[in-house]
Amino acid sequence: VAVQPRLNRWIQARRESRHAHGGPALWGGVLGAGIYGGYFGAAQGILLTALLGIFLDDDLQRVNGLKNILAGIVNGTAAVLFLAVAFDKIDWWVVLLISVGSTLGGFVGAGVGRKLKPWMLRTVIVCVGSIAIVKLLAG
Repeated sequence: VAVQPRLNRWIQARRESRHAHGGPALWGGVLGAGIYGGYFGAAQGILLTALLGIFLDDDLQRVNGLKNILAGIVNGTAAVLFLAVAFDKIDWWVVLLISVGSTLGGFVGAGVGRKLKPWMLRTVIVCVGSIAIVKLLAG
């Protein structure tokens, strides 16, 4: 996410010089992020934002919206699968709390994300991601 503008310029130059579109790399990356996100979920949004931001010629707000749709599809699919194979092991209070928190966070985040300038949104994403990595590694 932090180096997305440079990578976008590199990919754009590559597209123009070789007529390549980067499609298979993007689809492979999204597939990998979906598999990872369906099982684990942590940082799935950062992975998708980075992939989509690098390979799509679009602003960060639209990439963020697409990331939310893709993450919703991944999480919905995983939820259906977990319901089918582990219904009796689900802690429904946790499901309720996560559902409410995710819904509120999605509405607040979408509203804030649309109002921020792309450089500021990128800065927030990098800072939050860096703090999460440090916290995860620090234990």
